[in-house]
Amino acid sequence: MGFKKKQMLGFGLILLFLAILLSFMMVTLNNLKSSMTEIVENRYEKVSASMEIRQLFSRSDREILFAANDANKEERADSLEIINENHSLIESKIAGLSGSLNKAKAKQLLKEFETQYASYSITEAEIIQKIKSGNSSDDLSSLMEDQREKRTKVISTMDEFKDYQEGVMNDTLNNSKQTYEDMIGFVIFAVILSILVISVTVVWMIRSTSKDLQSITKVIKNIDYKNLSVIPRVPVRTTDEIGDIARSFNEMAGSLEIYNQKEKDFTEKISEQNWIQTRVADIATMYQRIVDVEVLADRFITRLAPMMGASIGAFYVKRGEDVDMRFVKLASFAGDGEDSGRREFRLGEGLIGQCALEKESKVIEDIPEDFQLVTTGLGEVNPKSIVIAPVVFEGEVVAMVELASLESFTKLQKTFLNQVLDTLGITINNVEGRMEIERLLKESQAQTEELQAQSEELQSQSEEMQAQSEELQTQAEELRMINEQLEERNRETEEKSKELQVAKLNLEKQAEELKLSSKYKSEFMANMSHELRTPLNSILILSEMLSDPNDSKLNEEQQEFARVINSSGQDLLTLINDILDLSKVEVGKLEVVFDEMNLSELPEQLHRNFDHVAKKKNIDFIIEKSKNVPDIFFTDEQRFQQILKNLLSNAFKFTEKGSVTVQIKKADEENVAQWIQTKGASNWVEIKVTDTGIGISKEKQKLIFEAFQQGDGATMRKYGGTGLGLSICREFAKLLGGWVIVDSEEGQGSTFTFFIPSMPEGFKNVGEAMAASPEVAAANNDDSAAAPFDGQGEPDVVIVDEEDRDKAKPFCNKTVLVVDDDHRNIFALKNALKHEGMEILTAENGYECLELLKKGNNIDVILMDIMMPGMDGYETMTRIREQSKFEDLPIIALTAKAMKGDREKCLKAGASDYVSKPLKLDQLLSVLRVWLTN
Repeated sequence: MGFKKKQMLGFGLILLFLAILLSFMMVTLNNLKSSMTEIVENRYEKVSASMEIRQLFSRSDREILFAANDANKEERADSLEIINENHSLIESKIAGLSGSLNKAKAKQLLKEFETQYASYSITEAEIIQKIKSGNSSDDLSSLMEDQREKRTKVISTMDEFKDYQEGVMNDTLNNSKQTYEDMIGFVIFAVILSILVISVTVVWMIRSTSKDLQSITKVIKNIDYKNLSVIPRVPVRTTDEIGDIARSFNEMAGSLEIYNQKEKDFTEKISEQNWIQTRVADIATMYQRIVDVEVLADRFITRLAPMMGASIGAFYVKRGEDVDMRFVKLASFAGDGEDSGRREFRLGEGLIGQCALEKESKVIEDIPEDFQLVTTGLGEVNPKSIVIAPVVFEGEVVAMVELASLESFTKLQKTFLNQVLDTLGITINNVEGRMEIERLLKESQAQTEELQAQSEELQSQSEEMQAQSEELQTQAEELRMINEQLEERNRETEEKSKELQVAKLNLEKQAEELKLSSKYKSEFMANMSHELRTPLNSILILSEMLSDPNDSKLNEEQQEFARVINSSGQDLLTLINDILDLSKVEVGKLEVVFDEMNLSELPEQLHRNFDHVAKKKNIDFIIEKSKNVPDIFFTDEQRFQQILKNLLSNAFKFTEKGSVTVQIKKADEENVAQWIQTKGASNWVEIKVTDTGIGISKEKQKLIFEAFQQGDGATMRKYGGTGLGLSICREFAKLLGGWVIVDSEEGQGSTFTFFIPSMPEGFKNVGEAMAASPEVAAANNDDSAAAPFDGQGEPDVVIVDEEDRDKAKPFCNKTVLVVDDDHRNIFALKNALKHEGMEILTAENGYECLELLKKGNNIDVILMDIMMPGMDGYETMTRIREQSKFEDLPIIALTAKAMKGDREKCLKAGASDYVSKPLKLDQLLSVLRVWLTN
């Protein structure tokens, strides 16, 4: 039986006995409750009701006697009224008892009481009638006698009813006491039995599992932690959870053995690499100050053979070219005079010649008995292994090396040989070059001496002059041939120049195509911005109006819906701006302005921006700044702040508990150099943003820096977001000369490190950022185009608080002309401005606008859309300004395209001010207030 089943069976038996005990106690308590309820709520009420009926009856009887004998007229009237009230109360009490009785005898007694009381009531009514008629007490004596007899019967029946109910109540109380005593006895018995069952069950569970656990503990104690190559295994006797533990331990032991073996293999490989590098360095040191190939060959083969464990070796160097090319032996190791190998060979001759021809090494293991013998002082032995290797320089074999050993060459020795021969070709070429220079120098010296001798002979021998003349002719012929060769080279140079010119034209054409493609892409992004911002404008304005608690007629839930719509619209606007930012970075048109900033104020700024987020999520927000961080720093502060904001926003978003820590310190330039070039910076700062959130798996740490990418689909569904933040961070960091890296472990949190240089001179090779051409939408750099209005992007805007607005009322009875081809925008603006008390006129294009102005409408301000069919906003504003009477008419340009330079273009066309879509209602009203009050 499995460990889990044992646990479930044991605890199941315990719970079963507890359930039985609890069930019996519940049943018994329920019976007690029923009995007590019957005593208190049923029997007691019935007895109490019977007592009240008797009291009412006795009082009525006394009032009758008083009215009949001693009362005056007024007292008699009061007594009769009391009798009637008591009669009504008695009847209602009887009716109440009749509905609550459940015993036959009780119902019979109550029936008798009702009959007797009815008879008594008839007699009582007759007495009352005669009293009202003024009869004397003597006239009432017979009726009073009859009334007393009936009263006695009624009281007797009522007492019998009360005694019966009290008897039933006493019986129920006795039964309850007996039930309570029975319950106490059973509970004591059940508790004792439960203790016994639980004890037996626990002992059985402990004994059944301790044996298997002891066997596992014994194996673990026997592990030799200093030698993990062989780990003992736990015997698996069961299939339960303890058996699973044993199997898992065995699997872990196997994994540790494999890891230990891999560690040994890795150590062995490192040792081999060290062995190779040490000997390669030794041979490379030997190459120094060698100026003769024979000396090089002799030293090389003498040094190489012992390192390779070879017993004999030979070194061949190439001599001659083409058909005269051959390989000549220049040196040998442990050779036997003239018999130690061939003196020379050509390509393809023998195995060594074939290796030279194929430019490949060859290792021979199966050596025949009659092969070259290795000679020692005591005799000769056959080699066990031979290696033949070419020395290659620039694709040509310049030498051959052959080694023989009494043992087989190891893989390590072969690898060492290949690495040595890779540099030997260069060394041979250098040595031969130096030898050729020395030879030419000697020949030059010899020719100089010879010319001097010839010059002396010319003076004395005319015959030698003729010989010299012939020699000069020969030299002239050589010069002619040299000139022809130069002309041929000139022609080749001209052909190459033409080819380079064609390649240059092709590159220029591709550059033009790339520029055109970039322009089309930028135009698409700008138009996409316009098409998205236009409907978004209506959504934001109307949702802001609906969510205003002071003006909206909606209930709280509907206002919350409006606030959600407005918040979603703002998120969409942020996404549009992020996409445009990324596009500007891709085409290299994002403006970067390096200026002085104060790093000492950075912690306070971060606390101010993110303390409320940390407080809301109930996590710690810690900022640590080293003392060696410079206070003055040169960079683009806007991009710098945006990078930190994105990194901290991500940290807070993906952290549910724990902390978010920012560490600011001066960076080590050598450490930064492994990620990015460090030239040109006065100093570097390293900013680490560490969180205790969900973390990022290793395989996805590169993916998160790509646009529209997050850790996985579940992350996006749970935390939201577009996946642009980190992509923008890395691109902005590159623009600032820095870099962003991540170090994270899934489930343990993440650390994003931002390296940034201080650049007092900026980047000298950065081209013009944000040129005036419409290549990239300027949504982020134009404060009025995309950034939320903060009172700094529009210097002409005046912020007026609610109290001043109520006092000033600048919009009342003002007429505004809204010119827009989008009915949604017209609807939104019309409702928003009408709410402020303004008169609204609308036009769908420039022609309608001009027509309305011609009609002489008293228009105070015009809201002009730019992108309209037919006549756009630029041309419309130009035509309006051409009319002298409209020179001072305020025209506010509205556009969703938000291109770089649009503001200047609008002002040049005649606009008084410029506001980008989607509009913020407060911003628009502030602009209107400025122009209407001016």
